[in-house]
Amino acid sequence: MAEMTLLAFAIVAFIGIATPDPTVLLALANGSRFGVRRALTGMAGAVLSDFVLIGAVALGLGALLAASEFWFGVVKWVGACYLAFLGVMLLRSRGSLDGALQSADTVGATYARSIFLKSFLVAVTNPKGYLFFSAFLPQFIDPAAPQIQQYAVLALVIAAIDFIVMFGYALLGSQAVRLLRKSGALWLDRICGGALLTLAASLAFYRRASA
Repeated sequence: MAEMTLLAFAIVAFIGIATPDPTVLLALANGSRFGVRRALTGMAGAVLSDFVLIGAVALGLGALLAASEFWFGVVKWVGACYLAFLGVMLLRSRGSLDGALQSADTVGATYARSIFLKSFLVAVTNPKGYLFFSAFLPQFIDPAAPQIQQYAVLALVIAAIDFIVMFGYALLGSQAVRLLRKSGALWLDRICGGALLTLAASLAFYRRASA
């Protein structure tokens, strides 16, 4: 792929990824509750979801969701319910950073897997991601060249940008807690929980462009 094509793709992708969405909100919440190091597992889950989404789009799943009201609805409602669940959990949390860190230390790898799966599932159950990539990625694909390699390159670029953005949000969350001290995690949990509930509601009312 041409360097200018990749540069244009990276700029547009960065703008889209940096805009607050469920995965970056989770990175912010994880950074505030567990610190940047523990939030890395959530970032890994979100990065893996990037490859799943782009792979699915390359195989035609995005086109299927755009054409099928039934399957679009299935993915939409699963994603909306899961976002709502995470939002309620954050709203009900006590917001204690020390308690969260102690809990994370107690359950160890099990808790790390939980953080990983939350971020992964939030992304792969969001039909907007499939539709967005289905509309966005083909504009940077040369139909005369092998497409698998091109999709792989774009996936790597997306994954790298996604990780950088989520790392920034997690770092912001961890620093905000330190500045706000004891009540910092509580307020960030409330803000992120409310935002996730709002996104869940918007997803529930979201319709396909062709609908």
